[in-house]
Amino acid sequence: MSDINQAALLPTGTSDVLPPSAEFEEQTVAELMRCFAGHGYDRVKPPLIEFEDGLLSGDGAAMAMESFRLMDPVSQRMMAVRPDITLQVARIATTRLRHAPRPLRLSYAGEVLRVRGAPLRPDRQFTQVGAELIGSEQPAADAEVIVMAVRALETAGLTGISVDLGLPTLVPAMARELELNDAAVAQLRIFLDRKDAVAIAAMGDDIGREAAELFVALVRAAGPARDALAALESLALPPRAAAERDSLNAVVADAWEEMSELSLTIDPVEARGFEYHTGVTSAFFASGAKGGRGELGRGGRYLAGDRNGDNEPATGLTLFMDAVLRLVSGQRGPLRVLLAPGTSPDDACNLRADGWITLRALDAAAETKDEARRLGCSHVWSNGKIHDLANARED
Repeated sequence: MSDINQAALLPTGTSDVLPPSAEFEEQTVAELMRCFAGHGYDRVKPPLIEFEDGLLSGDGAAMAMESFRLMDPVSQRMMAVRPDITLQVARIATTRLRHAPRPLRLSYAGEVLRVRGAPLRPDRQFTQVGAELIGSEQPAADAEVIVMAVRALETAGLTGISVDLGLPTLVPAMARELELNDAAVAQLRIFLDRKDAVAIAAMGDDIGREAAELFVALVRAAGPARDALAALESLALPPRAAAERDSLNAVVADAWEEMSELSLTIDPVEARGFEYHTGVTSAFFASGAKGGRGELGRGGRYLAGDRNGDNEPATGLTLFMDAVLRLVSGQRGPLRVLLAPGTSPDDACNLRADGWITLRALDAAAETKDEARRLGCSHVWSNGKIHDLANARED
């Protein structure tokens, strides 16, 4: 391997973001953050590293195996590189901003680093953009975050956005009220994840026929929100499970009140990736997205707590910038124009004010159109006019 290739070698799951992709990513992140700010979400900027006994305590313990750790030579305490920014926002809300009026609306954007990537998302370093609403139990809070995320994605240029809602607390609530043993619940969870209605029905001897029929009905209820809610409403659920269903119904109603054309689907038994959520969850998709890497983001209700165990209700979302950028990268960004020798500073400033990216020709002897093409410019400014190279006649 040559010295140049050796110098360019990076750890697995990391990469350089080169022009013009780096600039395009920053512009897209800025668009999303402006939308969050317009909805009253104030930006916070946590540090890249924290002491591990703070970052990885409480809910953060679930991310301990995903975190890079190192010794701080100053304090002689162990530190962790953040694997997720949501954990930090929850810490900020329950400590430094604990006296701020509730509900507290916060947003963030930044890089995270994990020990390993996921099968469908192999990057270990990636950008998170998100928002958290902390201190409200109202369904309107969940609806606000969901609708805001959709509007932000539309602002970034995405179309055909749909939201898949889940309720990972529903099955555990039913299992407790039906007094199912742990072994039966573990087996049931496997079949529910597979959406295997036949296998669930066959568990009738273990969990009771009526219980098995209820879980089969939950699997079959998945689909467009109106149909799914009607199917769930027809089921004779135990009281606590019925209350969970009602909370989902309320979130859907509030979301449609805010955005009547919002495309919603429901999967009442989906829990993978939402094991620590305490209520309605959401996953965002757009037309053109395929497979797991097509998921644009996810979020849901959880408890924001500190190391003392003081918790408060919260809901939020995280957008996956790799998936977002893949769907909007085909859009045309600002055009690049080469300024011919002799261009006045005022003309250059006016072009930039109009959204052009200007490059000044430094070699007066070079042929202007050839130089523009070599530098990736689509246009040339000369003699007080813009010339489109795509329409320029070759000499």
